[in-house]
Amino acid sequence: MRMLSRLIIFSLLVAAASCSMPKIPRVFKITIQQGNLISQEMIDQLKPGMTRSQVAFVMGEPVARNTFNEDRWDYIYTVVVPGVYEDEKRMSLYFENDVLAYFTGDYAPTGSHPDGETPAEAEPQDAASERVTANSG
Repeated sequence: MRMLSRLIIFSLLVAAASCSMPKIPRVFKITIQQGNLISQEMIDQLKPGMTRSQVAFVMGEPVARNTFNEDRWDYIYTVVVPGVYEDEKRMSLYFENDVLAYFTGDYAPTGSHPDGETPAEAEPQDAASERVTANSG
């Protein structure tokens, strides 16, 4: 009987102690980065008329090339922290006659807004006024 009571008391002490134990260590979740790193500084260095080698010097060679259109370079950069954070940035660069014609994507050159305004400061304009401005100059 005495052995049984000691066993019950020991079991209750272990159960009570397990409630206050720190969390069990979990599996480490590694940050996964894929693609070409794209930064605002890189985009600010791009200028129409740059050769392919100049663009490759600034941006690096694209990880995946479009086999159907050699005049388009796509840059994709993804960051994934499992269960916490996911982000994806894209840029597409278009060439005409082996020089950079234009580019589109998640970034824009810093000085691309009128009067040097940042995107947050710029007032939205409708498409008609932009066309008139572009054609009048």
